[in-house]
Amino acid sequence: MTATTLDADSCYRASSGRDRRFDGQFVMAVRTTGIYCRPSCPARTPKPENVEFFRTSAAAHVSGYRACKRCLPEAVPGSPEWNVREDTSARAMRLIADGVVDRDGVPALAARLGYSPRQLGRLLTDELGAGPIALARAQRAHNARHLLVSTPMPASDVAFAAGFSSIRQFNDTIGEVFGMTPTALRERARRAEAGVDQGAQAGPGAVTVRLAAREPFDGAGVVDWLSTRALAGAESAAGGAYTRSVRLASGAAVVTIAPEPGAVRVTARVEHLADLPSLLTRARRLVDLDADPEAIDAALAAHPLVAPAVAARPGIRIPGALEPAEMVVRAILGQQVSVAAARTAVQRVADALGEPLPPALAGGAVTRMFPRPEVLAEHALEVVGGPAARRSAVVRACEAMASGEVSLDIGATREDFTAGLEALPGIGPWTSHYVSLRVLGSPDVLLTGDSAARAGAKALGLPHEVRGLESAAAALAPWRSYLMMHLWRAAVPSPSAPRRTSTLGGTS
Repeated sequence: MTATTLDADSCYRASSGRDRRFDGQFVMAVRTTGIYCRPSCPARTPKPENVEFFRTSAAAHVSGYRACKRCLPEAVPGSPEWNVREDTSARAMRLIADGVVDRDGVPALAARLGYSPRQLGRLLTDELGAGPIALARAQRAHNARHLLVSTPMPASDVAFAAGFSSIRQFNDTIGEVFGMTPTALRERARRAEAGVDQGAQAGPGAVTVRLAAREPFDGAGVVDWLSTRALAGAESAAGGAYTRSVRLASGAAVVTIAPEPGAVRVTARVEHLADLPSLLTRARRLVDLDADPEAIDAALAAHPLVAPAVAARPGIRIPGALEPAEMVVRAILGQQVSVAAARTAVQRVADALGEPLPPALAGGAVTRMFPRPEVLAEHALEVVGGPAARRSAVVRACEAMASGEVSLDIGATREDFTAGLEALPGIGPWTSHYVSLRVLGSPDVLLTGDSAARAGAKALGLPHEVRGLESAAAALAPWRSYLMMHLWRAAVPSPSAPRRTSTLGGTS
């Protein structure tokens, strides 16, 4: 299967073998029954002449198919393609999942991608089998299914939380996509997914949703990474879970991520229900749920010196970033200092300028949000320590982010994303590419100048000089970001070991 076409023979072999690795990457539609299934559907595989394959469930909907009631194809992780690819279709899918069409409409999506709405519609239809409206509709159905299955929310609340504009639109879409009412979908899905609770432990005003991950899944490693860098008041970590505040389109939210086998349990409290789908999408990106760990691990393990690290920590993930502007500030302040020193520098900023959470969300260890870029631009010189050049870099970056001069858009290519940052004084390639790794989830970032990464390379027996490491890692493209995670882990082999000084990535 290539980036733009589906090989029917390859898809059929994957479906005949009920290969779970391809769940979420395509669906198989059965002409004789009018349904579409995930590749691992346990039902008897139809004859080749009776099936067709679609890259997205939206394309199957447009062609008149409904979701299989037995295998529930909407219950699987999303396609890893949208993080690996950087073409227009992949970038559009990232933005649609983040709710851009629901919030701002197709013209806004097209503008962010540099197309007219008509051009974008033609491109997505040709590439993915469905236009932006149909793709957004499928995403709403996906969101609604999660909420119906995982929470006790009334169906009317689910409708608006999932992004539908009316109860009627919600009922019609669920009926067309799943072939049943929302109530029937809720009951059938819960029976099929034994062990999924109904949100009883979420607490007042909270919603708990279980999001599937491809296995192996090192969710605990992501939580450990985030916990080591957590800012008191804005983040907390306890009992293997990570909690933090986040600023969304309509207001604030507090989200808790708790990994479990094959999934993460996400508990969210939001000011506005309309922000819930975007928050769930960002939670997926925070723990890299849509990655293809078997493909990544197999590629990395092909290098004999990396294979032991992969065996010791299978399914390693890239920790994402819920607040892109905050990540830029962390990256600047984290250059050439230890993890502890970087956290102290950023903590000083958060303590002095952080914004209190609304009373309805405040409570426990998380009580405030990281300061907005415009606040930092005005007051950073008063609270940021260190060299004058670094302080000025923070101020200039925050001014650029506040004015829109620099946009940390998840729909950007890595090249455009990093070029925008590097146009600012005090931000070089190491900083910009580290931010792209965390914000975009770019899978192929190799920071050969990072001292912690080089220390990890030495620990694994890899060349640890810049050119040697670059040469040794060349064959591991396009998964070198995951190699970086292994290198950083190898640099600090145990919790009791001293944290190494890092040029960049080991600190932020």
